[in-house]
Amino acid sequence: MTTLTKTFSQWSKQYIGGQWQEGHSQNRNSNKNPFDQSELVNIQLASVKDIDAAYQSAAKAQKAWQKVSPEERVKMMEKAAEVLESRREEIVQILVAETGSSHAKANAEVDFSIGDIREFSQLPLKMNRKVVSSIIPNKENRVYRLPVGVVGVISPFNFPLYLSIRAIAPALAVGNGIVVKPDLQTFISGGLFIASLFEEAGLPKGVLNVVVTDIAEIGDAFIEHPIPQVISFTGSTAVGRRVGEICGRNLKRAALELGGNNVMIVLEDADVQQAASAAVFGKFLHQGQICMSLNRIIVHRNVYDRFVEAFKEKAQLIQAGNPADPNVFVGPLINERQVNRVQGWIEESIARGATCIQRGGVSGTLMEPVILKDVTNDMPIAQNEQFAPVAAIIPVDSEEEAINIANDSDFGLSGSVFTKDVDHGVEVALQIQTGMIHVNDQSVNCESNIPFGGEKSSGLGRYGGEWSLDEFTTQRWVSVQQEPRPFPF
Repeated sequence: MTTLTKTFSQWSKQYIGGQWQEGHSQNRNSNKNPFDQSELVNIQLASVKDIDAAYQSAAKAQKAWQKVSPEERVKMMEKAAEVLESRREEIVQILVAETGSSHAKANAEVDFSIGDIREFSQLPLKMNRKVVSSIIPNKENRVYRLPVGVVGVISPFNFPLYLSIRAIAPALAVGNGIVVKPDLQTFISGGLFIASLFEEAGLPKGVLNVVVTDIAEIGDAFIEHPIPQVISFTGSTAVGRRVGEICGRNLKRAALELGGNNVMIVLEDADVQQAASAAVFGKFLHQGQICMSLNRIIVHRNVYDRFVEAFKEKAQLIQAGNPADPNVFVGPLINERQVNRVQGWIEESIARGATCIQRGGVSGTLMEPVILKDVTNDMPIAQNEQFAPVAAIIPVDSEEEAINIANDSDFGLSGSVFTKDVDHGVEVALQIQTGMIHVNDQSVNCESNIPFGGEKSSGLGRYGGEWSLDEFTTQRWVSVQQEPRPFPF
């Protein structure tokens, strides 16, 4: 308990203008461990006044930050990656206690974050001026890539450290100011820890700000504020539509990474054992609370029974429980509302013909793995993004049917195809309407130098590598007339 108190007691203040300070809301929030509901820390929330102060701070500090040499910004970002590695044990403990992450997932999240910071540390060197030809004699057309100014970042609860870093790191590297609003359930790992990280790395005061606040109090103030020119949002499609609507009305740019209803297609020539191993990992990692998690597993009927049996055998090796135990792979869902919602979908799907071949127990927020076979694509467990450890396995009679079912969704984030014919697997993959898809692998993949994003209701824009330049910079045309141009006046 002493260690926990020491670890979490410091995270009770907002980070605005380079200062750790109390929020001005009349309300407080208790940050609780989702496994046992013990309180980690209690914080005075930020008010609309605090949001304004944070944006004003970011705008003021950004002017000087933009002028810092690219080489110095590279060094600061590289230092941030070093600091994060040195504080790995601390943030892993936070992720386990605050988000219900297993040790494996927490360490992977740290690895992803370090990888992103290092990848984006080189962006300052890629803000190159481009010279374009002109139809006007003696004119030089220059195109400059510049920071947008200030970026507002709204991050979710499931991968809070990484999904905040994914937007913060590139936006900072190219010279923007930042205000972060982490999810209220994970405000330490999604915001305050990151502020501490960059503070230690030497980021000038005021460039990065974190406000811990409640939407019920601030409404749309974080998005509607006139200072931010880009709002980066990761979260549900329903909220993403709202964010996009507000941004459009206020002529702001929105970078949206939203929900997914991801498929694995197992073709009749697939290695069934390998496909089942990949499916168990891609389904149950972090309790299925990942936007890229497998939501639907579509299997050719000729190998369906063998796949189901192999999947069940491998899933029974999973240990569920307190994520503080390093042997646990499936921990708690983020709250009981999510548990209750998914249980309703399971019951309705069973009533409509799904067969439950494994029904783990439920205790509070801890939900043990569930496996449903004979699922059809119109059942709730297949139609909804679950964010839970429930495997929905759908039989099909043909490859064409599998592709049609895969595309019969409003979402298009990630996916997977298993087959022994790799070239044919790519042909199938290209027919799936999704932003990302993997042949002979599961759907949860992340690399810092790859364009990450979805199609349809899974979002707008791309994160990763040089694609992040397009999200967090603007391009300005400056023409230079080298010699006097004749005019008719």
